[in-house]
Amino acid sequence: MNTTAVILAGGVGKRMGADRPKQFLEIRGKPIIAHTIENFQRNSNVDAVVVVCVEDWIGRLEGIVAEYGLDKVEAIVPGGETSHDSTRNGMFFLRGRLGEGDYVIIHDAARPILPQAAIDEMMRVAREHGNASLAIPCYETIIYTEDQLSGVKELDRNSLMRVQTPQAYGYNDLLSLYDRAESEDRHDFIYADLLAIHYGRRVYFSKGFANNIKVTKQEDIPLCESLMEFSEDQLFNL
Repeated sequence: MNTTAVILAGGVGKRMGADRPKQFLEIRGKPIIAHTIENFQRNSNVDAVVVVCVEDWIGRLEGIVAEYGLDKVEAIVPGGETSHDSTRNGMFFLRGRLGEGDYVIIHDAARPILPQAAIDEMMRVAREHGNASLAIPCYETIIYTEDQLSGVKELDRNSLMRVQTPQAYGYNDLLSLYDRAESEDRHDFIYADLLAIHYGRRVYFSKGFANNIKVTKQEDIPLCESLMEFSEDQLFNL
């Protein structure tokens, strides 16, 4: 049984307003993407890492991999036009390298805070049910809106879960769904779990955590820096 983590670093992060893709910005003196890969580098469930990267930054990423000794990184492949296409590129690259009984983990490069216990629990659920997505209950009041300006209907928060990455799937099953989407010229599934649900799969939840920050805006960087002062056990159980 082999498990490969596919790290999605194909976006340019326009909302960040920086001079480089957000995954190459630094937190605590180290590129965000290095923090992210290191979480899988040191996890015993993960055998290899494939990074899907903005094509113009592949050379820089190769330097980061060498500098930080990230020897689980077996390949860097170019990103696609959409998040779906980037995941597809990673999945298609692994065709023939993974097969029956193997698993793939999909994770955002811009989520550098990931306790080992979260990966372990996700893989436990995935091996039991065939897939697992980190998720947390929704505690806020949710109002449905058609225009982002107003709303007239409350959604039952007890029936909602906030899904995060990483997400783990049996490789052959997920590959079949990406093949199906490709045959239908579909490129709009932001995450693997949305693709799975569209094609009739049930998505199983593993324990997520509120501090699983996806760096999107400038203010997320000092927040991540502050959270990294906590231990992994504290972060996973806060």
